[in-house]
Amino acid sequence: MAFTQRFATRRDHVIIGLGVGQILSWGSTFYLLAVLAAPIAADTGWSGSLVVSGVSVGLVIAGLGSPRVGALVANDHGRTVLIVSALLLALGLTVLGLAPDQWWYLGAWMILGLGMSGGLYSGAFAVLGHTYGSSARSAITLLTLFGGFASTICWPLSALLVNEVGWRWTALAYACAHLLVTAPLYALTVPRQPIVPTSARDAGDVPQGSLPSTAPRWLVILLVATVSTVGTSITALMSVHMFSLLAGIGIAGAAAIVLATMIGPSQVGARFVELTIGRRHHPLWTLLTATFAMAVALSFLGFGLLVPTILIIVYGVGIGLASIANGTVALSLFGQTQYARIMGRIALPSLLAQAAAPILGSILIQNLGYRETLIVLGFVALLAFGLALWLVFLLRSGRKTAIATTTGESSALGAFPA
Repeated sequence: MAFTQRFATRRDHVIIGLGVGQILSWGSTFYLLAVLAAPIAADTGWSGSLVVSGVSVGLVIAGLGSPRVGALVANDHGRTVLIVSALLLALGLTVLGLAPDQWWYLGAWMILGLGMSGGLYSGAFAVLGHTYGSSARSAITLLTLFGGFASTICWPLSALLVNEVGWRWTALAYACAHLLVTAPLYALTVPRQPIVPTSARDAGDVPQGSLPSTAPRWLVILLVATVSTVGTSITALMSVHMFSLLAGIGIAGAAAIVLATMIGPSQVGARFVELTIGRRHHPLWTLLTATFAMAVALSFLGFGLLVPTILIIVYGVGIGLASIANGTVALSLFGQTQYARIMGRIALPSLLAQAAAPILGSILIQNLGYRETLIVLGFVALLAFGLALWLVFLLRSGRKTAIATTTGESSALGAFPA
């Protein structure tokens, strides 16, 4: 027990444990049907739309459960939440692999959704923020580097398993991986209690966030949640409709595949840069860069401006930085004590919107067309950029007012965010 506690206090061990867990969790849930949907439909005779709807069912359940997950993490139960999430994913994948009919199949995704509520980014970010406080930013960035390889590792692995043993045994193999790898890793590496004790936080030894007292808290939470929801919705929509949208603007077949493969390295590269220079700027600048990059890439693709290769790389940079900003902005604004609960609340609309995004994408494409859909998505991303900019000015104004009240000099504030 003493060895386990010492092992779990090592920051690099915590990040590796969570990172491996994220790869397996994303690969066996969100990315699973990219490979398994066609074999499942062919083997069972179920409609393709029903099969694909499993992910949406899981995301809805995950969203509904996320506020409770945040509350549990805030009460120092993060390690338990992660272990239970791994066990739920194992159970859900077992039911999925053995499902005799479509109702058992959808029920399996409901169980998977419960596991996803604590096992994907929002739960892992909440644990890191609650554990390390203001120093969690680099840990969150490192974790997204692991998560960025989920599709790169699990898509080929899933394809290999399907070809060798079929889709049912593939689901069962992932269930075993969660039982034998994910859950034990969480038990071994994740601390039971925050590294910074509650007494130190209460004494003010850890920064409680940069939110000025004059800024309306409800408005700041609303803006952060809205920007996060918009970004994750666009990413979910594009992940499903990427190839059809590229084909609609004249890029199909092998060219589209090559182009799409650039997204992964782009987002991982952007995260490496953020890891290197992130401590020099406020996370809001990361959020602004992410939303602006997505807006430029998608709208320019729709309008046919610039080389598509460049725009796809810019889009990859945008979604790579957005995942980091989703985890770090709330921590910087609200501090360690409130972070887990707020992350749980923010995850609710984000996951629900991700569940609806593929359906919305189909509606947009059918009614507007491919280029017009990309343009609409670009302007929606631009709206998110505008909301993030409003957040910056709101906080900067609040900071100036607070300093002016204290010192009598409103010009005492330097550039915000810094």
